[in-house]
Amino acid sequence: MTDTKKELFRSLKFVLFSISAGVIQVVSFTLMEELIHLQHWLSYLVALVLSVLWNFTLNRKYTFKSANNVPIAMLKVALFYLIFTPLSTWWTAVLTGPKLGWNEYFVLVMTMIINFVTEYVYDRFVVFGKSIDTAII
Repeated sequence: MTDTKKELFRSLKFVLFSISAGVIQVVSFTLMEELIHLQHWLSYLVALVLSVLWNFTLNRKYTFKSANNVPIAMLKVALFYLIFTPLSTWWTAVLTGPKLGWNEYFVLVMTMIINFVTEYVYDRFVVFGKSIDTAII
């Protein structure tokens, strides 16, 4: 398989796993919003953590096929979310708060799109960049 086809296939897998993580995030967010009635930012934060754990596990094994040190890879992902999570939690609180009153589901979807794009680039070049296709499956 050519490198271009390999990258295209890798991107497609990332998209599919991200969609599954997105489903987990939306379902868990909705349950916390509608059944438990948590604050929007807290529902978002818990849903994000569940989604990240799912996405990291599948993408490390199947998308990037990385044999690198799992704790180090997780630490790199944690560093990404150390920046992304407070920022996205903050803008979720501001945008859905009483002053602006944006729809929480619209903000969630926009945030998920930003997360998808930035995480792919970060995972591809920082987290798994030198260890892609090193795992034996």
